Amino acid sequence: MKRLYHQLIKSHLKEFRQMLFLAGPRQVGKTTTSMDLSSDVKHFFYFNWDNQIDRNTIIKGPHAVTEQMELNEIREGKTLVVFDEIHKYGKWKQFLKGFFDLFGSRCQIIVTGSAKLNIYKAGGDSLMGRYFLYRIHPLTVAEILHQNLPKQEIRPPKKILRDEMDDLLNFGGFPEPFLKKNRRFSLHWQRLRQEQLVKEDIRDGSRIQEIAQLEMLCQTLKLHIGQLLNYNTLANHINVSAPTIKRWLSVLELFYFCFHIKPWTKNVKRTLKKEPKYYLWDWSIIVDLGARVENFVALHLKKAVHFWTDYGFGEYELFFLRDKSKLEVDFLVTKNGTPWFLVEVKTSKNSGITKGLYQFQEQTGAAHAFQVVYDMD
Repeated sequence: MKRLYHQLIKSHLKEFRQMLFLAGPRQVGKTTTSMDLSSDVKHFFYFNWDNQIDRNTIIKGPHAVTEQMELNEIREGKTLVVFDEIHKYGKWKQFLKGFFDLFGSRCQIIVTGSAKLNIYKAGGDSLMGRYFLYRIHPLTVAEILHQNLPKQEIRPPKKILRDEMDDLLNFGGFPEPFLKKNRRFSLHWQRLRQEQLVKEDIRDGSRIQEIAQLEMLCQTLKLHIGQLLNYNTLANHINVSAPTIKRWLSVLELFYFCFHIKPWTKNVKRTLKKEPKYYLWDWSIIVDLGARVENFVALHLKKAVHFWTDYGFGEYELFFLRDKSKLEVDFLVTKNGTPWFLVEVKTSKNSGITKGLYQFQEQTGAAHAFQVVYDMD
């Protein structure tokens, strides 16, 4: 299926000269979406760092790449070139800076990767001003219903079929298992993805050697979705230090296993100020249905704030609200630093409107407050 990001990339290539960085989890569709563009242009080239021949060409430098592309030939229009997983190259930033500065006027450049693309160093090899970052997410309800680019943040509601909704919740939003809709395939896919993530991507891309304990941390996170995370408690459970837990969680976020949201503290009385909540990029691996539904909504909102920000509607962020009396609301979305709307998640239609929605909407001044119910009865 064509992704929303296909139109996003086409829009970028039409309007902007900067390189397009497409970052997101392993197997979320970055390569497929980029390759789909080959039918939209006359001159297309693809270099994958994981391919030995392409790797050797990249190591030789920008001129070797353009020689293979025969870029000196007279052509109609710009050449589109994709560099896939190039962040695994130790000098990837220097390479791209040199390539863009030398050949950016003749090429449109897409860079895809499952980590690090939004991380750059200050100084001589900085890519600042040379790229725009777009973060690609798993499929969500809105993308299943619409693949065209929105003209503003919010569109009129459109109903999704119950079967599609259940498939999305049960098989997750990663394209292959969602489209297969086969439980046995999904379980195989989940296991392989986590093994590759931990035992290949993270092992090779970080200094973590305690793989068994890192896998234990992954399993523990699955059991604490949407809960306040205490680093010391986790450290005692896994038998490492609290600073090690923080570092490992940062690595898991960098490689798109999980993400965290912080508490909103402005204009809220007696609010918590430290402990974050964590959610997973693949909600389908969460066994508890209530936690899976909350994670499902969390990733929908995370995708929305990323897309709205990356597309240029403004600056959007995702928080939660909780005070010292344990009154809370699951999510708060801010727009340009100002509370915009609150979201509370419930799994039964018999749940009344929570007290927290009323109280925190009054305190934050958020324009809207919603209670989202996924009735599992």
